[in-house]
Amino acid sequence: MSSRRMFITLLRIVVAIILLLPLLFMVTTSLYPPGEPLPTTLQLLPQRPTFANYQRIFDLLPMGRYTLNSLLVVGLAVPITLVVSSWAGLGMARLSRPAQRRWIVISLAVLMVPGIALWSTRFLLYRTLGWYDTVWALVAPAWMGTSPFYILMFYRACRRIPSAMFDAAQIDGAGVLRTWWSIILPMTRTTAVGVALLTFVFYWGDFISPLLYLRTGDKYTLPVALQTLQQLSRSDWSLMLAAAVWTTAIPILLFLLLQPVFSRSQKGS
Repeated sequence: MSSRRMFITLLRIVVAIILLLPLLFMVTTSLYPPGEPLPTTLQLLPQRPTFANYQRIFDLLPMGRYTLNSLLVVGLAVPITLVVSSWAGLGMARLSRPAQRRWIVISLAVLMVPGIALWSTRFLLYRTLGWYDTVWALVAPAWMGTSPFYILMFYRACRRIPSAMFDAAQIDGAGVLRTWWSIILPMTRTTAVGVALLTFVFYWGDFISPLLYLRTGDKYTLPVALQTLQQLSRSDWSLMLAAAVWTTAIPILLFLLLQPVFSRSQKGS
C-alpha cells in the first residue's frame, strides 16, 4: 500500500470515528439507570448499565404505533417521489434549451420560498380535499416530487443520456413509460438512490407536518413522540436518548441492509 493510500485510509478512519462519537454517546447515555444524573467527567459506560429506559419509552408512549406510522409515511412518500421527480426530470431534459432554462429558473425560485409560507395554504387545501388528519396530508408533497431539488437532480442525470438512445427506443416502438422504465431508471440508478435517501431522511424527521395536519394521537409519527417525551420529563436525559436511539436505529439498519444496492450503484455510475 502506498503512503498516499495509507494516508487516505487513516483520514477516513479518523473522520468516521469523529462522526460516530455522537452516536456512541447517545447509546451509552441511554443505558444510565432512570433518575441517575449524567457524569461530569469522561465516562464511556455507566457503572450499572440497564435497558430500563427502552422499556419506559414503550410504557409512556405507544412507540410501536408511532414507528409503524413513520414507516407508512416513508413507505408511501419515497416511491411516489422517485416516480414523480424522475418523470419531471425526464420531461425537462427532453424540452428545448430555452424551455429548459425557464423551468430551471422556476425550480430555483420555488426552492427559495420558505416552508412556513405554505403552512396555511396547505392546511386549507388538505381540508378541502379531505386529507386533513390522514396520512395523505403527510405525503402530499411527494405528489409534486417533494422538492424541486430532486427534480433538478434527475434532470441533470437525464441530460447526460445520449439522444440517440431515445431515438433508438422510439424506433423500436417503445413508449414513454417503457423508455422511462427500461432506459432512464437503469441509467440514473445512482441519482435514484440519492433521491431515495434524501426523501427518506426528509419524511422520517418531519416534525411540523404531523403537528399541523394531524389531530388524532394514534396517527402521530416518531418526531412527535420525541417532543412529547421532552415535555413529559425535560431532565430525564437517559430516557430521551433511549427514544432517540430507537428512532435512529431504524434508518441505520435500513442503510446497512441496503449497502449492496449502494455498492452496485457506485460501480454502475
